[in-house]
Amino acid sequence: MVRRSNREKGATPLENPAVFERPLILTLRMDDPSQDRFDRLREEYFPKERNFIPAHLTLFHKLPGDREREIAATLYDLCGRQEPFSLAATGLVFMGRGVGYRLESSTLPAVRKTLADEWWPWLGAQDRRGFRPHVTVQNKVPPQEARALHRRLEETFAPFEVGAKGLLLWRYLGGPWEPAGSYGFRG
Repeated sequence: MVRRSNREKGATPLENPAVFERPLILTLRMDDPSQDRFDRLREEYFPKERNFIPAHLTLFHKLPGDREREIAATLYDLCGRQEPFSLAATGLVFMGRGVGYRLESSTLPAVRKTLADEWWPWLGAQDRRGFRPHVTVQNKVPPQEARALHRRLEETFAPFEVGAKGLLLWRYLGGPWEPAGSYGFRG
């Protein structure tokens, strides 16, 4: 039997705002040296009063909190089959009011697509748009400050490798995030 994705079934997103009262966020679990590197950059460049979460690469911004058990089961299954992999930091991204590092991998978009197909009915507009993997190290600053940092970081940028070790599920608390699950890739 061929299993059709939720996308092919013509599913529509949930419209009930109560579903998203305590939404979940899914990020990539990076290897320790990469996480430390991005955390240091974020501590240096992110506005102190807004920097209350670790550096992260977001796969999904708003998953329904009332589907946490189903989401966790899917993550457990997928991560149990997925080998750890590497991404390449290939450049910087100017985001208007911030700066991030662009990360590229053939594996990560495939992992995300598998999850997006499974969760399509639950995805909002932001999570249905194209996926451009990056780690934000500065945000919510005046554009001229972001442009200056982008130029400065570009001058010394050299590509580097980032290890992908698994996925992290977070509960959004209106600003801070609370850990909701860690799912290591097999191996």
